[in-house]
Amino acid sequence: MPLFPNTPVEKMTEPYHRRWWALLVLCLSLLIVVMANTSLIVAAPDMTKDLGLSSSDLQWVIDGYTVPYAALMLVLGAIGDKYSRRGALVLGLLIFAGGSVMGGLVDETNLVITARAIMGVGAAVVMPATLSLLVAMFPRAERARAITAWSATSGLAIAVGPLTAGWLLENHAWGSTFLVNVPIAVLGVIGALLLVPPSKAEGMGRIDYGGGLLSIVSVGCLVYAVIEGPHFGWGTGPITAAVVAGVGLLAFVAWELKHPNPMLDVRKFTERPFGGSMMAVLFFFFGTFGSIYYSTQFLQFVLGYNALETGIRLLPLAGSVFVGAAVTGKLAPKLGVKLVVGTGMVIGTVGVFLLTRIDSGSTYTDFVASLLLLGFAIGLSLSPATDTIMGSFPESELGVGGGANDTALELGASLGIAILGSLLATSYKDKLTDLVGGHLPAEALDTAKDSVGGGIAVAEHVAKNPQGGAEQAQTLLGAVHESFAHAIAHTSLIGGIIMAAGTLIVIAVLPGRKHTTQHGAEEGTPATEEQTETVGA
Repeated sequence: MPLFPNTPVEKMTEPYHRRWWALLVLCLSLLIVVMANTSLIVAAPDMTKDLGLSSSDLQWVIDGYTVPYAALMLVLGAIGDKYSRRGALVLGLLIFAGGSVMGGLVDETNLVITARAIMGVGAAVVMPATLSLLVAMFPRAERARAITAWSATSGLAIAVGPLTAGWLLENHAWGSTFLVNVPIAVLGVIGALLLVPPSKAEGMGRIDYGGGLLSIVSVGCLVYAVIEGPHFGWGTGPITAAVVAGVGLLAFVAWELKHPNPMLDVRKFTERPFGGSMMAVLFFFFGTFGSIYYSTQFLQFVLGYNALETGIRLLPLAGSVFVGAAVTGKLAPKLGVKLVVGTGMVIGTVGVFLLTRIDSGSTYTDFVASLLLLGFAIGLSLSPATDTIMGSFPESELGVGGGANDTALELGASLGIAILGSLLATSYKDKLTDLVGGHLPAEALDTAKDSVGGGIAVAEHVAKNPQGGAEQAQTLLGAVHESFAHAIAHTSLIGGIIMAAGTLIVIAVLPGRKHTTQHGAEEGTPATEEQTETVGA
């Protein structure tokens, strides 16, 4: 048995015998890519204090990772298909590790944002490579279980990121939350070389770089506009980006429809299994990431938990992800994608709506039910949706399939944090103005309205000021807590309504099991055995 697997998956006459060990490598690689986003949620207060970040700076420290990550996945997935999926995984991990080293060592805001962008590029290489390698290695009969493990890892990382960051921040500076990625990435590289076989698409043809460029411009500008506009106002930059994104999307569709070998066959979106599953992934991560974003802030700023305590309190979400994954492995083959994914989205929507009960007297226990439902919903629905998306692509386009799935995931998360975060900020400002608008100097009021952290800082300053005192500080602190709780309840109501609408759309679009297995493809042609298994799994 060779130390390094050299036989390409495409040349093997039987399934790769170390595929389950290779899956561990893929899941480990996925884990650190998703953790890089979620760990920053609890590291943000320390970074803000140490670097003197404004709200705009902090937003771009977070989203400097998101823009290249979302914009590049489709193109880099195609490049991995063409040349080497394993090579893409290794290269992406090395780029990610390099950005992590830079982020852990620099102490200037623009350099931290640059480091996060480099990490985002690495993540955009890694993410689609993990899915394309998984699908290439596993036979159809085992693929659903493998994708379930992959999906559960995504959910696990949502909770493990804050927990790991919190543990590190107990005794180390915020730079440690970057540097911890390095040994894990190196372990992933070694594991990829020792356990993951080479793989690439056969007979793929030339890459559609024109379509790739249009997709980068469209998605990149869309994510930029979604991040910048709601938070900092729809000025010239966000409006221009939104217009370019719209024009670019139309140009991308027109180009792909005419191209003989398109980067992404946009006709797939008219196929109900693919289109419905893509919308399910997008709406799911919209609600989940948005809810966790502001729930975590409540735990830290209102309830006063430190980073580690906050991470520990997100563990119910991780545990329920695994329960949902175990359930979907048994139910999805019997009930079909529509019923399982639809049920999961209903449960996730209920989880968001439960947060409308939050008020200034709420404790951690008021968040537990929501975390459990959101985690269970992720575990239940993400795997069959992802399996359906990947099953819609031929072997030569697995990287593109992974890129499409992951773009929907990242775009949903970005929209959730940006849109719900903006609603949260507006509701918080309006409520705080109503409560204390006439009792604070204009400058102090502006600082307090900027964020819940700013409000607490102003209350601390009032407590130390001889003209203020403990009583006034406590009154202001109570107003800040009440305003933020009100903002969470109001935002969750709107987020829940959006999730409910998305659930109805997904249920309407996804075909029923009977329809799919009897009628096959959307065009009315008989379904092959593999197509039937894909949409019915």
